[in-house]
Amino acid sequence: MPEGDSVFRVAARLRAVLAGQVLTAAELRVPAHATAVLAGRRVLEVVPRGKHLLTRLEGGLTLHTHLRMDGRWAVFAPGERWTGGPPAQIRVVLGTGLGTAVGYRMPVVELLRTADERRAVGHLGPDLLGPDWDRAEAVRRLGADPGRPLGEALLDQRNLAGIGNVYANELCYLAGVTPWTPVGELPDLDRLAARAHQLLDANRLRPGHITTGDTRRGRGHWVYGRAGRPCARCGTLVLTAQHGTPPQDRPAYWCPYCQRGPAPQGRGPGSHGHGARR
Repeated sequence: MPEGDSVFRVAARLRAVLAGQVLTAAELRVPAHATAVLAGRRVLEVVPRGKHLLTRLEGGLTLHTHLRMDGRWAVFAPGERWTGGPPAQIRVVLGTGLGTAVGYRMPVVELLRTADERRAVGHLGPDLLGPDWDRAEAVRRLGADPGRPLGEALLDQRNLAGIGNVYANELCYLAGVTPWTPVGELPDLDRLAARAHQLLDANRLRPGHITTGDTRRGRGHWVYGRAGRPCARCGTLVLTAQHGTPPQDRPAYWCPYCQRGPAPQGRGPGSHGHGARR
């Protein structure tokens, strides 16, 4: 599932060909909206909200889409061949004189009144890349359930909108705790929320979700995706397990030397074997 900074960049690509333009082609290839007639409407704006995209049209309509794990938006120049996947995977087509945005494998395609957008995104917490980012409210929401594992709380979009599994793992590392550490054991949630905003903001215009500050290949993350490889800071081999609640659980990565706190199957700081320091 893409992180909030990825969706921010997708919105920018869509905005370049859609915003302010009249739709010359518009197809929603989903049963609920297959008969909707949108061609001829002007696109007012494309707004990212956490991991959601809101394409607002004149006449008070909004196209709400979400990529989840497999969805993808591709943008093509006028006359360019669509190469984002087989035609059977296309769920949305939005064309203007500047180009065509094609949505592949979209699990969420919803046409709603703009006045009703809250029904789709009103549950979200403060948007880390939104103009109305509210750190104090994010801290309040994170701390509302002090016994909840930190990794799970970070992934909950009702707390902070835009954090995916990459940032959840890396933020746990930067806080020096494992993903299973209860939120209430963190001494400074305000600093954690500030760091989350800093990371997504720094990456909003570049790919890779860089958390180490090193953009070189293979050096962008402290622990994420590094199972069985050395921690980027201390050299201890990184461990992996699942965190979160099934079926929404995700892979967790942590360094048993740099991160204190509980770990699954009794593993924790000081363990040996795959966690041995090199």
